[in-house]
Amino acid sequence: MNLAQYSDEGYFAPRKIADALRTTSDEIARTVGLGKDAVQRRDRIRSNKTQRRLREMVEVINKVEPRFGSLLIAYAWYRSEPLAGFSGQTAMQLVREGRANEVLDYIDAVDAGVHA
Repeated sequence: MNLAQYSDEGYFAPRKIADALRTTSDEIARTVGLGKDAVQRRDRIRSNKTQRRLREMVEVINKVEPRFGSLLIAYAWYRSEPLAGFSGQTAMQLVREGRANEVLDYIDAVDAGVHA
C-alpha cells in the first residue's frame, strides 16, 4: 500500500483504504474495532483514535504484503490467520485490543527466522 494514495488532506481516508481492499468503510471500521460513525463523520475520521487504528492496520498489512504478493491476500491474513503464541488470536483481534506493536514485533521475528 502506498500510504499517500490512502490519505486525504494528511489523514488516512477509510473510503480509500476500503476501495483498495475491495470492501466497505463499515467493514474497515469493524476490522479496526470502531463504530460506523468513526469512518463516516469527518470529525471522527480525524480523531486520534480513528487515525491510530487505521494507521496500525495499514502498517501491519504493509509489512506482510510482500510475503503474500497481494494486498488482498495480506488483508485476508490480517483478518483470519491465528498467530502462534497469541492464544489463536489474529492480527486483527490484537490490533483491536491495542496490541499492534506486538503484531509488528511478531512479524519481524518471523521474518528474522525466529519461530514464534
